[in-house]
Amino acid sequence: MFSVDLNSDLGESFGVYVLGHDEDVMKSITSANIACGFHAGDPQVMLKTVQEAVVKGVAVGAHPGYPDLMGFGRREMACSPDEVYAYCLYQIGAIQAACKVYGIPLQHVKPHGAMYNQLAKNPALAEAVARAVRDGGEGLILLGLAGTCFEKAASEAEIPFAVEAFADRAYQSDGTLVPRKQPGAVIHDIELAASRVVRMVKEGVVEAIDGTLVPLRPHSICLHGDTQGAVAMAAAIWEILVQEGISIQNIKEVLGI
Repeated sequence: MFSVDLNSDLGESFGVYVLGHDEDVMKSITSANIACGFHAGDPQVMLKTVQEAVVKGVAVGAHPGYPDLMGFGRREMACSPDEVYAYCLYQIGAIQAACKVYGIPLQHVKPHGAMYNQLAKNPALAEAVARAVRDGGEGLILLGLAGTCFEKAASEAEIPFAVEAFADRAYQSDGTLVPRKQPGAVIHDIELAASRVVRMVKEGVVEAIDGTLVPLRPHSICLHGDTQGAVAMAAAIWEILVQEGISIQNIKEVLGI
């Protein structure tokens, strides 16, 4: 039987600024990547989001990013590996404490935005984050793009790695995401997104923006909580996976660890 995790980037509101539809999206996911206050979120938002995940039975992951609230962590920063290690370890520690309050384990770590994209191509930065995941707590899973520096760094750090794919993002022929500034980078068609997810899980391929088929069999599918129509898309993807006989489980269960 095929199985897959559904994750979403949540807890990205800040102070009086509300972003996303966290409570509604959380009804249709099995893992939540929760912002830790660097690219988005704040201590109160983080605690509230962890609490909501506990109520909904959703596994919790850290979503560390660059210290760039103004740019929402989507601007590349010229940080050294030591800085990236420290940034990630700091943020993992913050959400570990929140998880402890509510009596649940932290499941995984998924870097955000520009950090995520840079790690895919930069071995030194990927190694730094893998070390932070290893040092941040026993059994933490690194979530990232398949066939990139993520995977090798996780292997060398001897930590579990989960392959992530995106329901609402277009792919390039090399398996990387189409930059958000380019037309067609974000997919808003719910039926198209759902059919792509089923194909990735069952056939292990995704159609790139140029029409080529890219090998990709994910352990986890990301549904962005701040994308227009995110709630409806998350619900529709959950429904079609069930219809297709695909088991929906959190990352740890999918990996069997």
